[in-house]
This record gives sequence, C-alpha cells and structure tokens, in this order.
Amino acid sequence: MADYPCEVHPGGRRLQTEDGKPFFWLADTAWELFHRLTREEIAEYLSVRRQQGFNVVQAVGLAELDGLRTPNREGQLPLHAEDPERPNDRYWDLVDFAFDKAEEHGITIALLPTWGDKLNKAWGDGPVVFHPRNARTFGGYLAERYGHRRNLVWILGGDRPIEAEHLPAVRAMAEGIRSAEKRRHLMSLHPPGGESSSKYVHREDWLDFNMLQSGHWWFDSRPDLMVEADLSLEPRKPVLDGEPNYENHRPFRALGELRDLNIPPFSAHQVRRATYSSVFAGGCGVTYGCHAVWQMAQPGYPGINHPLGTWRQSLHLPGARQMNHLKQLMLSMGFFEVVPDQSLIAAGLGEGTETARACRTNDGKRAAIYLPWPRPVKPRTESLAPGGRWEWFDPRSGQTTRAAEQNGFFDSPTAEDWVLLYR
Repeated sequence: MADYPCEVHPGGRRLQTEDGKPFFWLADTAWELFHRLTREEIAEYLSVRRQQGFNVVQAVGLAELDGLRTPNREGQLPLHAEDPERPNDRYWDLVDFAFDKAEEHGITIALLPTWGDKLNKAWGDGPVVFHPRNARTFGGYLAERYGHRRNLVWILGGDRPIEAEHLPAVRAMAEGIRSAEKRRHLMSLHPPGGESSSKYVHREDWLDFNMLQSGHWWFDSRPDLMVEADLSLEPRKPVLDGEPNYENHRPFRALGELRDLNIPPFSAHQVRRATYSSVFAGGCGVTYGCHAVWQMAQPGYPGINHPLGTWRQSLHLPGARQMNHLKQLMLSMGFFEVVPDQSLIAAGLGEGTETARACRTNDGKRAAIYLPWPRPVKPRTESLAPGGRWEWFDPRSGQTTRAAEQNGFFDSPTAEDWVLLYR
C-alpha cells in the first residue's frame, strides 16, 4: 500500500502516514501539469518522477500562465465565462486522470486550487475572479470532486501576498474545502518569493504546516534561517521550503535589473545547498524545482525567463536525480527523532551560504553535518552516543566512505558539498 501524508506527527515537526510512519515530503514543482500536458505526457512525467523517488507533485488547477483564457491540451478551459461558480467539468476530467495516474505511482498531488493572481493580481496574467462567496463555492466543488482521495494535499495561495483584503476569500476557500471533503487532508499556503505562509496565516486553524518560498532572486538565499524562524513560532507547526532555487533557472536579479544572460543558472550544487540546509535546519521535507519543468516548456508555448531546453529534456538533470539521496538519508536516520543541532559543529561552521548545518537524533546515535563547500570540520561529540563511526556521505551518489580524523578534524573530499555522518 502506498504511503500518503495524513496528519501532523504528535511532535509537531513532521508529517506522518495514516499508519504512523514518517512521511518525508519530496516534491517536484509541476505548476503547469494540468494546463500544458496531454494525458500521455502526464503519465510519462509521473512515471519518471516516481522512479527518481519523488512522492509529491505540486500542480495548479487555475494555472498561472493565462490559465483562464488559454485552454488545456484537450481544448478545455477550467471555468465557464471565467466564473468560479461555473467550473467546466470537462477540463477537470484531465485533472481526474492525473490523480489516478499519480495514485498508481504512489504520488500525492499537492493541489493549488488557483494561482494567486486570481486572488491578488499584483503581477501576472490574472484576472482577479475571486471573492469570499465564489471562493467558498469553488473550494467546495474541488472538495466534492477530490476530497475522497488519499493522495491529496491542499495548497492555498499561489505566489502572491495575502493582504487583509484578500484573506476573507482565502479563508472562505479553506472553509468550502473543509465543509465538503470526505476525509480531512493536510492544508498549507504557497507564499510569494522570500516569504513564508507564516507571515500571513500561521494562526489560522486550517493551516496544518507552513510553506516557504526561499526563491530565485540571487545566489545568497538562506532557507535554513527561514526554517529556523518558523520553527520558533507558536503554535508549533511543521515547515518546508516549497520553492527553493530552480535548477537551470537564472537568478531573477540577472534577468531583471542586470539583464545579464551570461550569469549562470542555478546548478545542481546550489539546489543541493538549498535543500539540504533547509532539511537539516528542521524542515519536514523539501520541494525540488526545474525551470523548464515547472512551466512544461515545449514548442508552441512562449518560454518564461529563458528556459534551457524542454520539460522532457530536463527531467533527468543531475539535481532531480540526486534528491532521493536526501530523502533516504533522513529516513535512515529515523526521521521522527532527528532534531537540528548547530552545537555539533565545534569548528568549521563557515558563514553565509557556506554555513554548515547539523542535525542528530535525540539519543545521539546518529548525526549529520552538511558542508556546502569542502573544508575541514571539527564535530563536538559530547551529545553523541559512544560507539559510532564517522563516514562521508556523497549527496551526488548516496554512497558512503570511511572518514579519517586528524586532530579532531575531518577534511572533506575536494568536490563541492559533502555530508559528514555519525552512526
């Protein structure tokens, strides 16, 4: 039986399945999945991502890229006359198919009912179509249609600020969903870049876990600090980075104020730095993204911000293939018992984006220190159980080798990032 996220673990920091097993959220960003792919392509995409170890896919009902006026690949628009109280069932038939295929692969669909520009245009195509009454109705429609499924998580918002004038519609959509779904599903909110859902709705009863968007502005983002900040809040809720830097995406600063396409895009190394640091800081999982894949770039559609290749060509980029190693590492440590602990680093902490991140189990039998760049590191062992050994874990391959100590220091191999393991 496939494992799907069902509820928050009693410890308040992790997600678990209905039979109480750890659920490590390893998602892919597929915002335009329902809007730009055929049924055959959806099946292909989901098959590849499952083979790579992903267990969640984030996708949008009313899509960002002119989703109300440009039809899907079957020629259908999601709403009649752009009215959320008049959904077009034939459009949602394709979403039904995607849910079915995802369930075959044990994948959860993290469904955004709408992109945020339909609530608060701010920028993008829009148009704004939601107010509290029709938001409740639309939420109820989706919950009647999908609320019986096990492989579902709700994600409200959608990359736009939720100011005071927009919050009533967001609340109404959550209420419409909650009143109509057949089983209670986890619910979060996707915020704008550089922010967290906690800024807007942390104390809302419907919000089960917080979601960050550490984003794509430049090479200096610190998702680990964002995770730390959310974990300090009350009431206690899990948190994950739902949109870190996308592989093969040039930073917005390069695309915007600098207009310099010679600046390289985010690499697999920078993707690993963002994902490992946020998880070691206490994230309950993480979302990977690829710039060509989120928009399902392909001939016939205008590319957004210069995608490198098509979605199909990009499915096997190194960062995507390597994410499963992080998931398997955290599960092998006993995910419920893992806590962040920077005091494990006696020397070699680093600074800025090169800051090392450490975590360990409550009993001290297992520990891990992520080094974003090769350098000597000295662990502090007082909180560790005796009898273990140190190993180097390669985040590119998932392979381990014995780590040699010299005067209390371990000098990482000379290739990008490494994890020093104690077990």
